[in-house]
Parts: sequence; structure tokens; C-alpha cells
Amino acid sequence: MTDRSPSTRRIVLGRIAGVYGVRGWVRVFSETDPREGILHYSQWLLGPEARPRKLAEGKRHGKGLVARLEGCDDRDQAAALVGQEIAITRDQLPPPRADEFYWCDLEQLEVHTTEGQSLGRVSHLFATGANDVLVVKGERERLIPFVWEDVVKQVDFAAGRVEVDWDPDF
Repeated sequence: MTDRSPSTRRIVLGRIAGVYGVRGWVRVFSETDPREGILHYSQWLLGPEARPRKLAEGKRHGKGLVARLEGCDDRDQAAALVGQEIAITRDQLPPPRADEFYWCDLEQLEVHTTEGQSLGRVSHLFATGANDVLVVKGERERLIPFVWEDVVKQVDFAAGRVEVDWDPDF
């Protein structure tokens, strides 16, 4: 049985996008901000099986990143890793500041209006450039901008809910 507690939940940070050279290096697509943040985690979980692999070294290369994992010493070994997701466990992330939230911590929280009407649960979030957006699934799907204080009034992890100033008909 897989442990799905919040602290051991897998958080995908990127993927292995290709090979680099002949000595086991891979090209890395990173979803972290800054992009190099993925290289700060010494242990990666690869693929759906979450196979642990140690990061031997990594660096910025042009506009992207390249890395070498321990035990990956040639191009063929690197090629076998292409396409694998790179994840870590939630407990590897540093604690967020008081005014910050990890998207993964918001997922599955109940969303209620300031009047107490349930809108559903946070399915996931995405970035638009202007602001992040909560995708809330209930009797229908709603896209609610994550604009702190204007739309999102409160996040209560203990109660498992997000309070929003949002018209339920919208």
C-alpha cells in the first residue's frame, strides 16, 4: 500500500527531456521558479514508480538545465530516463512563509463563499501570468482567480477549506 499522507505525497517538479552528451547527462525541463530550484533537491523520484535517484550534479546550460544522476554513466543509461517525471516528496519542500501557499496543499480543500455556500473542492491550480487560478469542481466546474484578499479571503488548513468572495452563479 502506498503512503498518501500529505508529507509523503509526490510533487512533480519537472521531467527528463532528453540526453546531453555521452557521459550520462540528461536535459531537464523544470517547473520550479527559479528554474534551477529543481537542482537543490539531492534525491529525485523518477517515473510513476517513484524510483529514488540521487542527483550527482547539475547546472544551467544555455536556456535550460542539464544534470547527471548517480549510476548514470553513459548515453544509453541517460536515454532510458527520457520522459520520466521528476518528483520529490512534500516534506522535502521548505515551509512556506505566512503569506504563501503550495498549490499541492490547496488541492482537495473545500471552497465556500463568504456566505457559506459550498462551491466544491479545489481540483488543481494553474498560472495565467496575471494570477493563479483555482479550478473548483462541484456541481459544475468553476475557475476562480487566486487573488488574495480580493477574492480569496481565508485559507484554513485545519478546517480543510478556502473562503472566497465569489458569486456562485458565475
